[in-house]
Amino acid sequence: MRQEAQKVIVGQTELFELVVVSLFSGGHVLLEGVPGTAKTLIAKTLAMVVSGEFSRVQFTPDLMPSDIVGTSVYDLTTNQFNLKRGPVFTNVLLADEINRAPAKTQSALLECMEERQVSIDGVRHVLSPPFMIVATQNPIEYEGTYPLPEAQLDRFLFKLRVDYPAAEVETQILMNYHQGFNATQLEAVGIESVIDSASLQECQKEIQTVTVEDSIFNYIVGLAEASRNSDELVLGGSPRASIALLLASKTYAALQGRDYILPDDVKLLAPHVYRHRILLKPDAEIEGLTPDDVIDRLLAEAEIPR
Repeated sequence: MRQEAQKVIVGQTELFELVVVSLFSGGHVLLEGVPGTAKTLIAKTLAMVVSGEFSRVQFTPDLMPSDIVGTSVYDLTTNQFNLKRGPVFTNVLLADEINRAPAKTQSALLECMEERQVSIDGVRHVLSPPFMIVATQNPIEYEGTYPLPEAQLDRFLFKLRVDYPAAEVETQILMNYHQGFNATQLEAVGIESVIDSASLQECQKEIQTVTVEDSIFNYIVGLAEASRNSDELVLGGSPRASIALLLASKTYAALQGRDYILPDDVKLLAPHVYRHRILLKPDAEIEGLTPDDVIDRLLAEAEIPR
């Protein structure tokens, strides 16, 4: 998957790997970064390498829940209501600028993200696996946006920061475009599908067999308790954060070719799992602290299993 992605994505190797970790963990990803940093490209490429369908929704203040999940349309010829499926019936859904839609529309995503299903007119429609939401938001421009509720943020496995590329990476991007690369025509690049839905589910079953020592369980729980008792936080990590960290660590270990978790796996993934789940106190914000600063401090103070 990494090899195929490198045909179109220059740099961002760690970012793509974390998105793959989320996919195999059955989670969703929130990408935060300024426009033009390959967030959409990563989502499209992921869908192509897993033989999946890709849909994109541009979130706006007037977007309605039915625009996402679909609605029942009356057919005059049959005198029956037929379901017109929305873009959520896909494998990889790009929710672009997700924080621009109001709460009513955001709530339509909660059932999709948690239960992998959609209820329309009292009828339950199961989403075909794999189903993953890759949501994006701009960290700079907040005009006309709606902060995502904590309940929805908690359902994202990772919040990943997408930074500007290094100078040499950006130079390579320019050379690729100079030689004819076009991000809107990925089919011409020749990206090959390397895994299908059935194989992906087999891999997920294999990931479940990864060994977890009791000391790792204690390490993960200790981080959660430390976040809840921190003097710098109003809101610490929920039990869902601990579950997410465990599942992601098992997936990451498996992708590294191991059938056991190392403390370093937990330490590497903890910032991505926690940064959107904790809430700083006003005093901490005044001091200039960020969620990542607090997470680094919690990790530094935690007792690492030996």
